[in-house]
Amino acid sequence: MACRDSVGTPYEVTLELRRDGTPYGSVGERCGWLLARLARGVDEARRGRGAAKRWADPDDRFPEEEPDSELFSFRYRTRAGLVGGGELRCQLRTIPVWQAAEGEWRLTRRAYVEAWGSTGVGMRAVLTSSELSVFVRSLVDEAEGCLEGRDLARNPLEGAGTGDSR
Repeated sequence: MACRDSVGTPYEVTLELRRDGTPYGSVGERCGWLLARLARGVDEARRGRGAAKRWADPDDRFPEEEPDSELFSFRYRTRAGLVGGGELRCQLRTIPVWQAAEGEWRLTRRAYVEAWGSTGVGMRAVLTSSELSVFVRSLVDEAEGCLEGRDLARNPLEGAGTGDSR
């Protein structure tokens, strides 16, 4: 869903979560830029940039260097700052898997994406970095569609960040 300024121009997005077509929650007000940055970070990590190169399997490569950390957490907040109405978060977890043939443990990393609706019902998906890349990229593509062709990854040429005033 597009966030619009006082003249109706879309400038950012809020995610509307749906489960089987039914509204599930509304989270992440103005989260589009963060999602676009995460999509680029996951793609760079998969290519072995930075600390991610220490993981041999590209599906274990994520942009966060800490073994068990949070990539994002979006919640619904009222104007008064109260939390409720849903949550969408993604945590990285390192999982040891026993390799019987080699007689040793192999470490894998996975993204646990969890969505909680306003009623407290939750869903979880366990994703490789490749699957997370597809998921986040699809969110970014859908968000950019809501913004009428604007790019979430950077500000427009005029306005914010240029030093120009109106």
